[in-house]
Amino acid sequence: IHHAFAVEDFERVAKIAELAWPASSGGSFQSIAWLGWVKALPEELVRARPVLCAAQAQAFLFAGKLEAAEARLMDAERWLEPTTNLIERSETPLTKMVVEDEEQFRSLPVSLASVRAYHAQAIGDVSGTMKYTRRVLDLLPEGDTKGRGAASSLLGLAQYASGDLKAAYRTFSDGLAASMNPLGAITGAFVLADMKMTLGHLYEALSIYEHALQLANEHGEPMPLKTQDVYTGISKLHREQGDLEAAAQDLLISRNLGKQVELADWQYRWCIAQARLKESQGDLDGALDLLKKAERQFVRTPVPEVRPIAALKTRIWVKQGRISQALDWAREWGLSSDDKLSFLREFEHITLARVLIAQYKCDLVNGSIHEAIGLLERLLQAAEEGGRTGSVIEILVVQALAHQAQGNILLALAPLERALTLAEPENYIRIFIDEGLPIENLLNNIKTENKNLNFYIQRLKAVFLGEKPQLSVTNQQSLIEPLSERELEVIKLLRSE
Repeated sequence: IHHAFAVEDFERVAKIAELAWPASSGGSFQSIAWLGWVKALPEELVRARPVLCAAQAQAFLFAGKLEAAEARLMDAERWLEPTTNLIERSETPLTKMVVEDEEQFRSLPVSLASVRAYHAQAIGDVSGTMKYTRRVLDLLPEGDTKGRGAASSLLGLAQYASGDLKAAYRTFSDGLAASMNPLGAITGAFVLADMKMTLGHLYEALSIYEHALQLANEHGEPMPLKTQDVYTGISKLHREQGDLEAAAQDLLISRNLGKQVELADWQYRWCIAQARLKESQGDLDGALDLLKKAERQFVRTPVPEVRPIAALKTRIWVKQGRISQALDWAREWGLSSDDKLSFLREFEHITLARVLIAQYKCDLVNGSIHEAIGLLERLLQAAEEGGRTGSVIEILVVQALAHQAQGNILLALAPLERALTLAEPENYIRIFIDEGLPIENLLNNIKTENKNLNFYIQRLKAVFLGEKPQLSVTNQQSLIEPLSERELEVIKLLRSE
């Protein structure tokens, strides 16, 4: 390709790029370099090649360039219209279609449906994802396990976006297994682990990451791409379970691995994880700077953005007492306590409840606290129905803070004690500690005869005093909950080609 560019033989560059795309689009993650080649080609030359257009659309999606991907998709789809193999262009009245590989062209309908499904999921169009994924499955031959695996993975992400996390986990896992790609367990680890974290299963999430690291180590140097995302994910678990030093080390390793390639979607996720660590360390200004950097580097992908950066920034503003900015955020994003609830906006609505509580504490506006309490009750019911224990724990904590703000300590203790009961088996720490003095004061008022819960409360009190968290009674016997038979089966499949 470099030689062809040197002599300006663009037709040859296009031919090589078109034929090279299948190898560049898989686990090798060479699509960024490939896209650089094709972007340097004349527009009319690329548009004459429907296979190349479809490939470039997919490469644009991988790079987070959704509008450019849409344009190339339309270029490719026009060639499949039931007319002729000629197409009118404003620049060139008639352009002949060029195809290098007939098999690639025959598979173009399924390729375009796959890219459409990916695009729909990236823009949050769940129904579109379902529609195009079904088309892919209808068009694919029964024996194409790799293609079916990719479609199943997208379907799992759509289920994730709709809030059906248990089904999403099964479907996404099945998709990874069907792909028969040993590196798929590394690529998909942060998605599966995030689902487990939302379900409140921190130890299962940690198991997923540890198995991914095992596969990465077996692969050898250089470490497979996306290993950096595994370390970023592990850092979130270590932070939540109170080991801030380990979390910092994880992020350092992730940064060193990520700098070797600097994949766009990794960069913003790393900044968010580092910001959460800074927040737990008490550096709110540093956390805010990192979240602003994450905003600049943000890339839309099919993975649902369930904790938007703008909402994370708003939570920092609340802690800093910048209530007017927090209220501006709610207005800008059209959030209201009366909104219809959905999983994709759950984090934002919990954030809104925090903003309303802060507004009440600042101005004693009774309406805002009643709005917050009503919103939290609806959020709790939705999270419970969806089995999202991670969300349930946070909602209960915020409920406790709302009642405490009104001076109703007894009312505050009930949701807090329930949150502690749910959180203790998974060793949640920062979800309580990061709330600061209000939760510390409530913990001092809890009286319980449950030995495990009492030990847990004493450990949290010790962390408030600056001590390093100790293991809970529940998890002293087994640090990591073993994987289920299905998860072990998936790992086994992923390790065999």
